[in-house]
Amino acid sequence: MSSLTEPAPGRRYTSPSTTLASGGKMAEALPLGTQEAGGAALVGKLRMADRGMVEVISDHPGELVKTDSPNFLCSVLPTHWRCNKTLPIAFKVVALGDTPDGTLVTVMAGNDENFSAELRNATAAIKNQVARFNDLRFVGRSGRGKSFTLTITVFTNPPQVATYQRAIKITVDGPREPRRHRQKMDEVKAGSLAFSERLTELEQLRRSSMRVTPPHHHHHPHHHHHPHSASSRQSAALNSATFSSPTHAQITAGKMVTTFIY
Repeated sequence: MSSLTEPAPGRRYTSPSTTLASGGKMAEALPLGTQEAGGAALVGKLRMADRGMVEVISDHPGELVKTDSPNFLCSVLPTHWRCNKTLPIAFKVVALGDTPDGTLVTVMAGNDENFSAELRNATAAIKNQVARFNDLRFVGRSGRGKSFTLTITVFTNPPQVATYQRAIKITVDGPREPRRHRQKMDEVKAGSLAFSERLTELEQLRRSSMRVTPPHHHHHPHHHHHPHSASSRQSAALNSATFSSPTHAQITAGKMVTTFIY
């Protein structure tokens, strides 16, 4: 019996009743029926949580995204945004479990370059399982080619933490249009300017041609040429009358008729 070793001093024995039923060899020591009942309850709970998450996401398509916590969803953020600019939609955190109204929720942003970026209006309270942030703004920049990871803390008892990986990139200028798109836009603008300038030139040519006097024709003594000359003068007068008042047009037409009669 002297071969038995004494337990090391300071090392305490843990009672089997205080260990988790699902932990390692202790689960093997439990009866088979107990293991199956516990596993079925756990699977059922996970399925209910997944079903609730799927239903909430389907009710808000394109608005909510999963976090690494099964208890919380949050709003989808734009992949790239300008610093200190209002988001296109209000940022929200949705609790899938029962969370009391008035529970505070905070948001932090950071990455390996900026561990704790400056945010504004980053605290909200839960109401009807939703924490709506009024004008959340990202002031700190995430760095070139890097995005922020959001850390969402819900101050329940105990507090719960959820993260939103690679949530948003923040730069000074925000998203820019691709260079090819900018070149195409410049070409379209140049083409439209050239077209408008061409229209202006055509309008000027039309007006200048209307100001030019008709060429002088040699009049023959025969009387049958007079109606042609009078009609040409009448048409010229009518063309010029299109830019004058109707009264002036009538007077001009009357004069031309009188000239034709006499």
